[in-house]
Amino acid sequence: MELNDVLRNRRSIYGLDKNIKVSDDEIKVIVEEALLHTPTGFNSQGPRAVLLLGKGHEKLWSITMEALRAIVPAAAFKNTEDKIKSFAAAYGTIVYFEEEAIVKNLQEKYALYAANFPIWATQSNGMLQQNVWFGLTQAGLGASLQHYNEVIEDAFRKEFDIPATWKMTAQMPFGNPIAAPSQKDFAPLENRFKVIN
Repeated sequence: MELNDVLRNRRSIYGLDKNIKVSDDEIKVIVEEALLHTPTGFNSQGPRAVLLLGKGHEKLWSITMEALRAIVPAAAFKNTEDKIKSFAAAYGTIVYFEEEAIVKNLQEKYALYAANFPIWATQSNGMLQQNVWFGLTQAGLGASLQHYNEVIEDAFRKEFDIPATWKMTAQMPFGNPIAAPSQKDFAPLENRFKVIN
């Protein structure tokens, strides 16, 4: 696909299944290349990613289901349960983190920019997520971006032996798209973009 085609086709897709035509190695390369080539402030290379396949993917969504069951009222839980089951039905999940030790070190080393390092880290992490999503889209896979961070981070860290300094930022379930994305409306570009000569 051309870049503009990838931009147009990269959408949040919630209807996913496991019947993909891409190998685990190809998915691994997508994540690795994005990690290597996504820019970071001061070349700090703080974004982290965990690729969950098979039982690891299933365990993530089991942890999420149980964590939400403990806080969502029983009468309202059916919608939550259906949503988590839809993520579990996907092929895999990429979980994103930021290495907080790098951010803190840079804040100490370059005090003048201290307030900016968390902002730059967030920007880099978002670019990593976008670059991986572009790669998945180009490979014919669908994905969405989820944020159950505070609800699952501690349990996830214990289950998968994740360093304490890795701060969870997002979860990206991906798989074979079995449903079209919802209609997307666009605000007028003249309200969002200026060209100045």
